[in-house]
Formats: sequence, structure tokens, C-alpha cells
Amino acid sequence: MRGFKIVSAYAEKNVKLPERSTAGSAGYDIAAAEDTVIPPKGTAVVPTGIKAYMLPDEVLQVYARSSLSKKKGLMLANSVGIIDADYYDNADNEGHIQLHVYNFSEAPVTLAKGERFCQGVFQKFLVVDAEAPVTNVRRGGHGSTGY
Repeated sequence: MRGFKIVSAYAEKNVKLPERSTAGSAGYDIAAAEDTVIPPKGTAVVPTGIKAYMLPDEVLQVYARSSLSKKKGLMLANSVGIIDADYYDNADNEGHIQLHVYNFSEAPVTLAKGERFCQGVFQKFLVVDAEAPVTNVRRGGHGSTGY
């Protein structure tokens, strides 16, 4: 019904699937799939090597781990990543979750392969009562719904 898989491009790269750290954790810790340097006052895309599947009325919300800004001077560039159910196995990038990270420090920062930097929380969502049927089909990855 919901879970994570490794994208084919990272199948042989020893990527670890997200896990919850404790029984009370809502979020699944997500790690970098390769070393990524984020320049000072700049952004970089951090590949995770994973994709997420879920029910059509669910979303995976991705948040920075609480230690990311304190220990690394990093934050998610868009604050919260929204991974829609139809992002999984899209034609553009197979649903590979790649997260934009901003470095607000004065020095380059490296996220090492295997370093947990974000967490994903699965959630149900609601739609409005009078919504017309949506027939658009996702055809790609980042920005594929019009931007």
C-alpha cells in the first residue's frame, strides 16, 4: 500500500531504504545516495536513490531533520517537499526523490553518502467537494505539472 523502493539507476549503489528511528517516530529517515557538496549561500540537488509508492489519496511530505540546520547550516530550499502518488514511476525519472538543499552558511557543506538529512511522513489528503474530474496525467519529474 505504501513504501519505498530503490530506483533502477541506484540498484547497485548500496542505497539504504528509509527507516523510522524509533517506534514513536512519524518520519522515515532519508539519506543521501551519493556525496553532494552544497556551495555557501547556494543550492544543490541531493539524490536519494529512492522512490515512494502510496495510495492515490496520500502524499509523502519530506521535511529536513531537526539537526540539519543546527549541525550543517542546511535547509530544504522549498521548506517541505511534496511527493505526490503519481510521481512514482513517472516517465521522466522513475519517481526518484531528489531534494533541493540550501546552504545558509559561509562555507561549502558536504552531505556524505548514507547521511540521513531528511525525513518523510506519509499523510492522507482531502479534495474539495465540487472539484471537476482531473484528467491530467503526470509525464515527468520536477516541475512536470506546469512549472
